[in-house]
Amino acid sequence: MTAAQYKGEKKFSVIEKEIEQPKEGEVRIKVAYTGVCGTDVHIYHGMMDQRVAMPLTIGHEMSGVIDAVGEGVVGYELGQKVVVRPLDDRGVKPSDKGFNHICEDLKFIGIDSPGSMQQYWNVPAFTLHKLKDTTDLKLAALIEPLSVAVHDVRLSGLKSDETAVVIGGGPIGLLVAMVAKSTGAQVIISEVNKNRIAKAKELGFDAVSPLEVDLVSYVKEKTEGSLADVVFEVAGVQPALDIMTEVAGIRGRIVMVAIHGQKKEIDLFKFFWKELKLIGARVYEKEDYETAIALVTLNELPFEAMITDVQPLTSIQKVFEDIDNNPEGLKVLMDCQQ
Repeated sequence: MTAAQYKGEKKFSVIEKEIEQPKEGEVRIKVAYTGVCGTDVHIYHGMMDQRVAMPLTIGHEMSGVIDAVGEGVVGYELGQKVVVRPLDDRGVKPSDKGFNHICEDLKFIGIDSPGSMQQYWNVPAFTLHKLKDTTDLKLAALIEPLSVAVHDVRLSGLKSDETAVVIGGGPIGLLVAMVAKSTGAQVIISEVNKNRIAKAKELGFDAVSPLEVDLVSYVKEKTEGSLADVVFEVAGVQPALDIMTEVAGIRGRIVMVAIHGQKKEIDLFKFFWKELKLIGARVYEKEDYETAIALVTLNELPFEAMITDVQPLTSIQKVFEDIDNNPEGLKVLMDCQQ
C-alpha cells in the first residue's frame, strides 16, 4: 500500500509498505480522503519537530470505509462508512474530571502517532463514528474541522436572537460562521484578506475588512448599539486580541478559538467594565462529532464550497508547496487511494 511520510525540512516521501492486520481493539480503514489541516502545515514548516517522531505519516481530517476488524471489536461491519475522532484518551486520570478530550495525557492521532495520509490505516475502534451509506465521503472529510466549530459555538451559548462576530475568515472561521448562522444568529465576519472576504460574501455572509471600516462602529450599526453578544477569535494575531474586547457588548462572551503559543496582551479593563467572559475552546467532544455528522448528512450548508482542490496522495509534496504559495485557499483534500 502507499503511505506518505513527513521526514523533516519540508520534505515528504511516498513509500510502499505492507498492509497491516488490525490488532485487538482496532479496525483497519480504507482511507478515502484526508484534508490538509493548519496543524499539518505547521508540521511541514518544522514547527512541531520536537513532538513529531519522524518519519511519520500525518493527517487526521479524514473519511473512509472499514476494511478489516480486529479481535474484540463489535458493532462495526466491513464496508461501513466512518470517520475517526483522532483523540487517544487512554491515559485519562480521575484528576481530568471526566473531560477526556482535554485530559492531561491526551495523544492526538496523526501527530503523536501515525495518521491518515495512507491508503489503509489501523486505529482504535473507540475513535470511530459511523456515517450513513449515502454520506458523501468528500464532505465527510470536513467533519473533523466542523466538529471544532460545533464545539466552539456550543461553548459560546449562542442564541438565535444574538449577534456573533467571527474574527478571521479562514477555513475554521468560515465553519464557525456557518455553525453560528445555523443557530439563527446574526453573523458578521471580520477578515483582512480581500479574497477571503469575497469568498465569505459568496457564501452569503456579512463580511468586512477592519482595515477599511471601523469594525466597532459597523457592529454597533448592525446591532442598534448593543455590539456583539459573542466574539470568536480565530485569527490568532495581536490586532484580533485588541479588537475582540472592543467589539464585544455588555456581558459579551469571547471564545478563544485560535492557538496562541506565546503570552499576548489583552485589555483586561474591558472585562471589568463590560463584565465580559473569556471562554477557552479546545478540539471537540463526542457530541460535537455527532452534531457535525448530522450537519454534513443534511448538507444544507455550503460545505462543497469549502473544498478548494482534491489531489492524489502521491502529489503530497507539491500540495504542501502549493499551499505555501497560495495560503488563501480553503480546504485541500488528499485522495488517499491515488
